[in-house]
Amino acid sequence: MKRLRWRPLLALSASIAASLATACTTPQPRAPDSGVRTVPVAHTTNAGRYSMQTDAPPESSEIPDDVASVPDAVPQIEPRSASGNSPIYEVFGKKYRVLDSAKDFSQRGTASWYGKKFHGHQTASGEPYDMFKMTAAHKSLPLPSYVRVTRVDDGRSIVVRVNDRGPFHSGRIIDLSYAAASKLDMIQHGQTLVDIVALTPEPDDAPPAMPTGIATSAPSAQAPAAPEWLQLAVYADPINAVAMREQLSQKGVDNAKILTGEEDGVTVHRVVLGPFRDRATADDERNRLRTRGIGAVRLAQ
Repeated sequence: MKRLRWRPLLALSASIAASLATACTTPQPRAPDSGVRTVPVAHTTNAGRYSMQTDAPPESSEIPDDVASVPDAVPQIEPRSASGNSPIYEVFGKKYRVLDSAKDFSQRGTASWYGKKFHGHQTASGEPYDMFKMTAAHKSLPLPSYVRVTRVDDGRSIVVRVNDRGPFHSGRIIDLSYAAASKLDMIQHGQTLVDIVALTPEPDDAPPAMPTGIATSAPSAQAPAAPEWLQLAVYADPINAVAMREQLSQKGVDNAKILTGEEDGVTVHRVVLGPFRDRATADDERNRLRTRGIGAVRLAQ
């Protein structure tokens, strides 16, 4: 059998070799920083990153028994994530801007969902994507943010925590986790028209306990009048209370609070205005609300 023999390549000319050596040792000038960052996103097509070529729902054996009853995300005050919040970022050559705040944000458009292909991979916020949690991806909301997502056709509604960027397909405004999409009954259709409203909790969402009456004082001292409160709504679900406060804010009522307390052994969340220094002041405010189509009742002390 004939043996192959390697022949040495001809030596590079001295001038070419010198040029290469200079190029390898001389630092090259860096392009000026444009401020645009390329953001790692759980569901961009990064070659070699995923074991699956296309996305898919989990196998039936992988779906938790209680996936349909996964509780909605509960809005809370959180610091911005260390990643995914550059003012401008770029995906697939297109630049996107991140909002300074989610307050008063609302949007209508098509929702889609992402699942097994991206499960366990890093999201733009740095957290691993868990398709069985109530999360979502959005192109411009700060990370993390909380939004209520409502199907336009049937009114089904959920609350999710936005911790990723996307969707980067034309015409879509939000990508939901598998669990979130399941609760909206959109797995089979893949997409549906939704309204999204940002829920932005404020530091006063945990005010002092619900008013309990007039404190006992010495017999010789006159007890001060108890403060007056106006109740606009009461809910067992805190999410509904937060959503109601957001709706009131959109109507120009910016000072609503949420008071949490017990009633007959059940935790309730009251959307209220106050405290007012006396009944007359509270009644004046109630009349103003009535002219704007907002009902309110005095909160019993």
